[in-house]
Amino acid sequence: MAIESSPLLAEPAGEASYPTAYDAKSIETSYSSTSCSSSSSRPFDYGPLLRDIIIGFSDGLTVPFALTAGLSSLGSTKLVIMGGLAELFSGMISMGLGAYLAAATERDTFTSQASMQHAHNATRGFEERRAEIYSILLDRYGLSRKSVKPLVDELCADSERWARFKTDFGCGGGEEPSVHRAWVSGLTMGVSYFLGGLIPMIPYFVLENVANALVVSVAVTVVVLLAFGYVKNYVAIRNHRAGLWGAAQTLVIGVLAAGTSYVIVKGLDRGTD
Repeated sequence: MAIESSPLLAEPAGEASYPTAYDAKSIETSYSSTSCSSSSSRPFDYGPLLRDIIIGFSDGLTVPFALTAGLSSLGSTKLVIMGGLAELFSGMISMGLGAYLAAATERDTFTSQASMQHAHNATRGFEERRAEIYSILLDRYGLSRKSVKPLVDELCADSERWARFKTDFGCGGGEEPSVHRAWVSGLTMGVSYFLGGLIPMIPYFVLENVANALVVSVAVTVVVLLAFGYVKNYVAIRNHRAGLWGAAQTLVIGVLAAGTSYVIVKGLDRGTD
């Protein structure tokens, strides 16, 4: 009597067979879906935003602090406040517009270069495409021709894939700047400058005696300069020694700027007496 036997161990549920080769249609579908998903769900790049905050806040701490310290030598709290506010608003507008124009120019440059690249790509034949991609992969990365041949053939078979590859790797790389990058950069830079410059001015709004306000302003600004310099370098480098070095650099620059401004304004005031 025959008895049917079943395997003692069932096949793993998670095991699946994989095709040994892909047809051109599946590669095209995979490429298209990957391109769409990467463009729609691309994570926000905080590098430029952090750069704008650092530049705006550090300039805001240094320039208005130096100006108000210099004006305080004249002995008038009202003069310090009016001069400081004038510089604060003009500096905020100037820094914001500068950041906006820089980001807008960067995007326009990228768009122009991409257009020229696409126009250039339209005139290239299959063999010319192969030669350009080989030159990138072999010369820049030191790969063998045999190992990259399947990739090169697939890229050159479609002009859109080849153009995308040339844009990403052949022409300096980099992603297209966001449409909103310009105004976000300008707004971030301007607001950071205003907040940084407002800190050393607060004592002049609170205290009537300009000498006392100067002392408090210097003390508060020194603490903020140290903290900001440390955090700035630590966030970028993730090293406590680098953070301490950044704190020392920021403090020295701020104190030198304020001291120089105070001495110059004091000397000019004596010269006009």
